[in-house]
Amino acid sequence: MNRTTALTAAGLLLVALPLAACTSSKPAEPAQPAGGGATAAPTAPAASASSVAAPAKASKNYNLQFIQGVAGDEFYITMQCGMEAEAAKLGVSVKTQGAQKFDATLQKPILDSVVAGKPDAILIAPTDVTAMQAPLNAAAEGGTKIVLVDTTLEDPSIAVSAIASDNEGGGRAAFEAIKQLNPNGGKVMVMSVNPGISTTDLRAKGFEDAVKEDSTFQYLGVQYSKNEPAIAANLISSALQKDPDLVGVFAANLFSAEGTATGVRQAGKQEQVKIVSFDAGPNQVEALKEGTVQALVAQQPALIGQYGVDAAVTALEGGTPTPNVQTGFEIITRDNVDGEGAAAIYKSSC
Repeated sequence: MNRTTALTAAGLLLVALPLAACTSSKPAEPAQPAGGGATAAPTAPAASASSVAAPAKASKNYNLQFIQGVAGDEFYITMQCGMEAEAAKLGVSVKTQGAQKFDATLQKPILDSVVAGKPDAILIAPTDVTAMQAPLNAAAEGGTKIVLVDTTLEDPSIAVSAIASDNEGGGRAAFEAIKQLNPNGGKVMVMSVNPGISTTDLRAKGFEDAVKEDSTFQYLGVQYSKNEPAIAANLISSALQKDPDLVGVFAANLFSAEGTATGVRQAGKQEQVKIVSFDAGPNQVEALKEGTVQALVAQQPALIGQYGVDAAVTALEGGTPTPNVQTGFEIITRDNVDGEGAAAIYKSSC
């Protein structure tokens, strides 16, 4: 079951949120993304768990290829670090590459090149649930094991495992944080990436559903930054001109948060607009310490990477990985960022 974070008025506490093993925490019906015309987020495979057992040392040095959602993103760098550490333990090799933007038209050529090298397994964060379906279908049909990490596909059944955060639960937790920071309610919105991305669509949905359950808040909808901080800054500036009484923004990923924080700071609205962000990169942590961002919903990308390697090696050794694995998240605030929250901060390099 999803569990939202308990947040106190005195300060948010660091909370790890593991999911109950062997229970599905996905909605029974496909989740609809916030925003008209966007691709529906896919239904997760039936079997679900919050952790996986590490396989024994691999019988050979398998060739694993990791294709990031975007290169240079600390979230994916931290995931890479988790993969490399686990690969070293199991005696396999993993190589990482990614496009410079979170864009299926840029990711597909990288995938095609990787597939041509006939790797044993591909671990990938698909940049679009629809556009990446056919090329990954072809890779799977060619005998390469596919592991989906972070994001997913319309039909994830072609993968031996799909591993991601509890994104919908994280969106709900983000609203609870904003609610504690704005006990009198008010206008709130989401700054996301693009419609059709499974993870951020679910985060927005979790936030929107939670807002609509509280009549003291007014939901202004979701805007899309195209994963560009400058666009997010412009969008939040325009939003503040239209709704100068905006009290809260949920930034659904690292770059959306960076731009939102910049726009709020430029507008001089740091005291009024409370920002809760998904992800915990160095720039977001700096914004948190400065007080521009009030809380971070940190995923566990290193664990996603570790589990991804475990799933790939299990499948290559003839085993059956858990089809769907969801990791938890942690809340970081100024109160714990230099203490126990520090371990949840993403890395810039391995």
